[in-house]
Amino acid sequence: MSDIPNWKVWLSYLSEIHIESAPSEWNPHLYVSMKRGRLQLSTARAVYSFSDLYSNFRRSFKQTNFAALPGQEVLLLGLGLGSVPYMLETVFGRQFRYTAVEIDDSVIYLANKYVLQQLESPIEIIETNAYTYVEQCDRQFDLIIMDVFLDDIIPASFQKMDYLQSLKRLLRPGGALYYNRLAQTREDKKLSMDFYKQKFQPVFPNAVCLDVQGNYMLISDEAVLED
Repeated sequence: MSDIPNWKVWLSYLSEIHIESAPSEWNPHLYVSMKRGRLQLSTARAVYSFSDLYSNFRRSFKQTNFAALPGQEVLLLGLGLGSVPYMLETVFGRQFRYTAVEIDDSVIYLANKYVLQQLESPIEIIETNAYTYVEQCDRQFDLIIMDVFLDDIIPASFQKMDYLQSLKRLLRPGGALYYNRLAQTREDKKLSMDFYKQKFQPVFPNAVCLDVQGNYMLISDEAVLED
């Protein structure tokens, strides 16, 4: 956990402790803090990562039968502080091979400094726009994690039918897409459910929507979940 003194770790169980700010073109209020002994990556209006307590993915992964996936190749669209690979390796005992696509060099810097160096799983980081990467990519993956936000907003281009079709093209047969959506307010829930019914389900007819307390996790195929 880099060189964070023990007193800051202890104090973080009482209140959130600021660790480092790294503003960027994409996120002018980007910072790392410590809360409950875990590192958290946040912007002015959103939490991007929260170690193994990134609860929307933790609850989703807890219901996932990883043995049902056809292989070990994972595409991360939006890196955050590396909570997804950290959680999959340290909590769920999975060592996948990751391709992480992240447009913000400050996010990449912070993830490398505070989290990724602790992991054994190989992670290739590509600094580019995730939309462009998906449109141009000719590889296939066994698991795709779609977690792209600017503050608390998913950019419109990532919510289009053609983008979902491109994600489907990148999925290996039997693979799964996990698409993270906000569901904190009544408006969030309506927008996310409309997206699920009107766009996601038509592209992925076997999809399922998990309510993971504050977020909806849209999964392309319910067959990947535990019975």
